[in-house]
Amino acid sequence: MHHMTLAEIARGLADKKFSSEELTKALLARIAQLDPQLNSFISLTEELALSQAKAADARRANGESGALLGAPIAHKDLFCTQGIRTSCGSKMLDNFKAPYDATVVAKLAAAGTVTLGKTNMDEFAMGSANESSYYGAVKNPWNLEHVPGGSSGGSAAAVAARLLPAATATDTGGSIRQPAAFTNLTGLKPTYGRVSRWGMIAYASSLDQGGPLARTAEDCAILLQGMAGFDPNDSTSIDEPVPDYSASLNGSLQGLRIGVPKEYFGAGLDPRIAELIHNSVKELEKLGASIKEISLPNMQHAIPAYYVIAPAEASSNLSRFDGVRFGYRCENPQNLVDLYKRSRGEGFGAEVQRRIMVGAYALSAGYYDAYYLKAQKIRRLVKNDFMAAFNEVDIILGPTTPNPAWKLGAKNSDPVAEYLEDVYTITANLAGLPGLSMPAGFVDGLPVGVQLLAPYFQEGRLLNVAHQYQLNSDWHTRTPTGF
Repeated sequence: MHHMTLAEIARGLADKKFSSEELTKALLARIAQLDPQLNSFISLTEELALSQAKAADARRANGESGALLGAPIAHKDLFCTQGIRTSCGSKMLDNFKAPYDATVVAKLAAAGTVTLGKTNMDEFAMGSANESSYYGAVKNPWNLEHVPGGSSGGSAAAVAARLLPAATATDTGGSIRQPAAFTNLTGLKPTYGRVSRWGMIAYASSLDQGGPLARTAEDCAILLQGMAGFDPNDSTSIDEPVPDYSASLNGSLQGLRIGVPKEYFGAGLDPRIAELIHNSVKELEKLGASIKEISLPNMQHAIPAYYVIAPAEASSNLSRFDGVRFGYRCENPQNLVDLYKRSRGEGFGAEVQRRIMVGAYALSAGYYDAYYLKAQKIRRLVKNDFMAAFNEVDIILGPTTPNPAWKLGAKNSDPVAEYLEDVYTITANLAGLPGLSMPAGFVDGLPVGVQLLAPYFQEGRLLNVAHQYQLNSDWHTRTPTGF
């Protein structure tokens, strides 16, 4: 049963080939057997999962239906789940049990999903390798000596290893799409505001966005359907109707205009990945799409702008973790200043401290105009580049990452080298655009992803293109050896 996709599970449950309880027990046993190799889970929720599975079976017995009713998933451990540890991969929140459910968790529970657990992640979602977690690094099931990508590496590794069919994730600068590329999955970052951030512990509020990680575009459509929608609790949520994403999957690509930015194929890109991206372009041409070279001239400024804006917002968001109200508190503080310093110094890991310091510096008097304000101006230029490009083309295509997954520990001593791996993904977050990564082949036995970007609220078009590509390729069906 573990090889079934979400869509296949929905059909199997509808046809009474198995129950949600049977499926849940099988996957929990598989997690117990295989996850020690991967470290993809922080918490397992067996009792909750079995009670939700029984409830889903009862709802189906009473005539209810739905693609997610009885489907097992897991949540990235920054979505608040009532009464269950929500750690954000940090010592700071190791003892925190959320008093409420995040909107995403509540919506998916109402749709009938079964929560198997909370997945491992980079601490406070800061990282591209899932090595900064307080609970240890996550391993890539395609090669246990390599990273799975981050910050949603736990969700990606668990789905790629067939421990469950799909999981929630978040993307601040590529943290859904990059792990998807590194683990041979399909991952979708929706338009900013499409999925509620209420109850999603913040890293950088103007960039964070929740989305689905699954093996196929069809499964991402199903999971996104349950996640998306307006939320009055979230001031950044957009009151825009949610289309039926599954209904648009089978549309023809005839006449689709695909733009390929010339800036994507510079010196930093592994030529073997470039070849795989060009192969995917040829496949889409066969399906009726036309290809046009375009330019995104301000892409070169995106990484420095992002690594000013994101740390600046992080320094503000993480100021609430001070040892006073909740979370980690140092022992025997001498006074209030000592409480703040030691609680934060002991509770936050090195990468989080690094970004807080950078952000506080960028926002400080005398430097705000020189760094933060200038970065926001660059952000507008990046958005303008995309708006101009989308006057000429329908979607933009390129590599998701410049290189395949690197070895565990290879970039620990050089944070900037890790930051540069986000070069193709962060522009979508700066502009607030939807982006999708889908499997496109392998380099040295490690998966490679192709990225698609679309105008605002056109997630359906991305899913349609990815689905049609997957109907005519088999990269997404490959399974890591041993799993």
